[in-house]
Amino acid sequence: MTETQALVGQVGPIIERLLARLETLDEATLNSAPAWEGANSPYVIVAHVLGNARAWVLGIACGQPVRRDRPAEFASHGRCSDLREAWAQLAPEIEHAAAALKPADLDRTLLPSKELWGEGEPHEVSVRQAFLHVIEHASIHLGQMQTTLDLMKSEGAR
Repeated sequence: MTETQALVGQVGPIIERLLARLETLDEATLNSAPAWEGANSPYVIVAHVLGNARAWVLGIACGQPVRRDRPAEFASHGRCSDLREAWAQLAPEIEHAAAALKPADLDRTLLPSKELWGEGEPHEVSVRQAFLHVIEHASIHLGQMQTTLDLMKSEGAR
C-alpha cells in the first residue's frame, strides 16, 4: 500500500461513520440545529465535510478545477439519501484522482485559492498536508456530530 492510498483510506471510514449517525434521524431532526448560536444541523455538518473533502483532495491536493460554495454548505438541507449519493459519487473521484499522484507529489507545496481554503487566510501546504487536513477536519466534525446529536436528544427530553 502506498502512502497516498493509506491517506485516502483514512478519509472514507470517517465519512461513513458520520453518515451512519444520520441513518436513524427523521428528516426534521436531520435538518434541525440545536438551540444555541452558531450550531449546525446534522445535515449541514456532513454536507460541509463532503465539501471540504472535495475541495481539499480534488481541488488542492490533486489540482483539479473544482469550485466550492462554502456558504451554501452551511445553508444546505435535504435527506440522508442525498448525502449518501453525494458521498457515493465523491469517494471514487477521490480514489481515482489520488491514484494519479506519484509518491514525490506528496511533498509538493502549493498555495490554495481562498475559495477552496475555507476560513482564514490560505498559506502554502504540501499535498500530504492537504490530505491530513481532510482527515483531521472530518474527525473533528465526527466529534461535533456526536455532541450535536447528544444536545438535540437532551433538548427533546426536557
